[in-house]
Amino acid sequence: MNSPAPKESRNDMVIFTCKDRFDDMMTCIYEAWASHLGHNNIKLRTEPIGTMELFCEYRHVEADKEKTESVIRTIQQKISFRAYQMVYHAAMAADEEEKLDSIYRFLILGFHYGRQILDSLQNPIVMKIFELERKASNEAHIFRECIRFTEMNHHILVGIISPKCDVITLLAPNFVDRLPSEDWMIIDDNRRIAVVHPADQPYYLTSLSEEEMSEFLARESAAKDTDSMTALWKTFFQTIGIKERKNPVCQRNLIPLWYRKHMSEMQD
Repeated sequence: MNSPAPKESRNDMVIFTCKDRFDDMMTCIYEAWASHLGHNNIKLRTEPIGTMELFCEYRHVEADKEKTESVIRTIQQKISFRAYQMVYHAAMAADEEEKLDSIYRFLILGFHYGRQILDSLQNPIVMKIFELERKASNEAHIFRECIRFTEMNHHILVGIISPKCDVITLLAPNFVDRLPSEDWMIIDDNRRIAVVHPADQPYYLTSLSEEEMSEFLARESAAKDTDSMTALWKTFFQTIGIKERKNPVCQRNLIPLWYRKHMSEMQD
C-alpha cells in the first residue's frame, strides 16, 4: 500500500471586515496593509457579512480617525487628489461587500504606478472603481434635482430621500452653495443619517435613532399639508402635464420609482 502523501501547508485567508462607512473602510484598509500578511492572503468586506467562507479568519475593524487621515493623505500624495475623489465616491456606492476589496486592490496598483494608474482603463480593477464612482455620482446628480424640502417648525427646511448609494455627503456642498443662510437638513431614511446645516455655519453629519427617524417622517407628512412649496410643486406638475401624452413607462425610465418616494408632486 502506498503511503499517504504529506499534507500541504495552507495559509488560511484573513478577511478584514468593517461597517459600511467611509472612516471605517479607510481604517480597514490601513489595518489590512499593516498586517503584512500578503495581499493575496487577505480580503476586505463591508458588513453585514452574508455567507461566511470556510477556512477563513474574520477580523472586525473599528474606525480610527488618525488611521483614516493617514490613508487619505497617502492616496493624495502617492497617487493624486483625483484618485482620492474616485475612492471616496466608490466607497459611497451601493455594491454590498465587494467594493471595499476593489478599492484596496486599486490602491495596491496606485501606490505602485502613481497617478498614471488612472489612465489604465484596460485594467479590470481600475474599471471597477470608475463604475462604482459613476454609480454614486449619477445617483447624487439626480437627487440634486429630485430632493424636495419641506418647511417645518422654526423655519427649518427638511428634505428626506431614500437613495441606494450613500450620497448625502455628495449632495451637501451643492445645497450649502444654494442655501447658505438657511437652516436645513437632508435625511437618508435608508441609513438613518442626516446632514445638518445651521444657517451661515459649516454642515455636519449625524446619525438618527429609529425614534427620531419616525418622528421626522411623521412631521414631514403633517407639514406637507400646509407647506406652500409642496402645493406649488403639485400645481406645477399638474399644469405642465399633457394628459394625452402621459407615458408612465418613459417616466419610470427618466425618474425610477425609488427617487419618487419623497417627491411632493408624485404623492397622492
